Amino acid sequence: MNDRRVALFLCTAAALLLAIAWFRALEYDEAYSLFLTAGHARPAWPQGIFTPGAVRWLYAGGAGFGQVAHDLRAGDVHPPLYFWALDVWRRVFGPSWFAARALSVLFTLGTLALLARLAAVLDVPVLPALGLTLLSYGFAYTGVVARGFALAQLCDVAGVLLLARARGWRGALAGGVALGAASFTNYLAVFTACAALLWLCRARWRVLPAALAGFVPFLPLDAWFFLAQRGSRAGQFVAFDASHALALLAKDSGAAIFGGLPVYAGAFALPVALALLALVLAGFVCVVRRRHASAMLCALLALATPAGLLALGLIFHNTPIEIRYLAFAIPWVALMFAAALPRPLLTVMLAVQGCAIAGLAFATATMQPQGLVARAAAAYPGALVVVPFGNDGVGVPGPFIAAAPDSMRLLLFRAGRALNVQGERQVILATIGADDSSRAASAQMLSALQQDRCFTQAARTPLIAVFDRSCADQQ
Repeated sequence: MNDRRVALFLCTAAALLLAIAWFRALEYDEAYSLFLTAGHARPAWPQGIFTPGAVRWLYAGGAGFGQVAHDLRAGDVHPPLYFWALDVWRRVFGPSWFAARALSVLFTLGTLALLARLAAVLDVPVLPALGLTLLSYGFAYTGVVARGFALAQLCDVAGVLLLARARGWRGALAGGVALGAASFTNYLAVFTACAALLWLCRARWRVLPAALAGFVPFLPLDAWFFLAQRGSRAGQFVAFDASHALALLAKDSGAAIFGGLPVYAGAFALPVALALLALVLAGFVCVVRRRHASAMLCALLALATPAGLLALGLIFHNTPIEIRYLAFAIPWVALMFAAALPRPLLTVMLAVQGCAIAGLAFATATMQPQGLVARAAAAYPGALVVVPFGNDGVGVPGPFIAAAPDSMRLLLFRAGRALNVQGERQVILATIGADDSSRAASAQMLSALQQDRCFTQAARTPLIAVFDRSCADQQ
């Protein structure tokens, strides 16, 4: 392994990931990370009209480990390790959204550095493995958002590397601890851990007890959080249906590698999707025909997450399949492809992935609307901007307010209540549909102003609806 080339690759990766973190619109789940670590898990927004500048303090502060753990058990679905790390990070580097994303970038760079070591241990070409990993849409996406995926990936790769190199109990114990830490960061990382331990049973069974001694103590900790949280996100996923789950698994697996390329293609979406499918199938044919010594380990690790998600669907009768979850399989697929793809096919794969990553940074079709709506509404200074409250006042208003100028006049609207905009000369409706409640609120407030004879719709886009008062006698 050429350390100088790897260092240059990591510098390039840092620049790319930080650029994506800067340009990409703010997201729903990231707001939970920020408010949780700020000590305001459910922000107490003002009831009437207010400005973003008046509530910036809600994004700052430090919760501390105890409050983070309490708030997670009371109303979230994640273990605490990432949030503890984020709490410390924000105390040092400040409360900004970009600072929080920068921590994920740091974890992602650590993952790539460890993956380079693992590729060398497995005798897989290092730079192709790193390139295929970094340019996979799902890996780059989860590597920049302010959530726990990047830390879980770092612990996963560290655990597999330690187990792959383990010749005695110390290395196996450390590998088990790393895999346990991954599960204490994101429950779904347990699938990778189980696959790695299963491989260890066959390859190095003598050190398996040491690996289990490192991993198993994390399971009661996971259970202590999970059992308290299991009912907090009822209805988050649609009911399980085998055919729908398999179709979604295929679609999101492709998107984890190639992102939204079919979406960008417009009328040519189907041919593009078929071409991408052919490219992936050609890659797997090469993996089978040029079977590498590490193929069994990588295949086991790559299949662990999709198989685990299907098992969860069967057990809990829902469909927990998303691109960000399937990203846990990306490093292992990249190692398989790097070991087997001929140079021409590898070049094509990397070039196509590069196009997808450009879309990750700049294409609004793959971004959540809250921050984009705030920018659109900012073009109407002085108007009252009405924003849906959302399910719990975190994921919808959080990113919107963070992206809005300090002086914007805001009103949070809850579905089922009356919309009172009496005396306003111009009203901007932020028609956000990020969750069930925001969709209902957006439809209700739009209907209310369309039926109000004193307001005329002056403009309508997919993001906002602009209404001007037409009754001169009402102020």
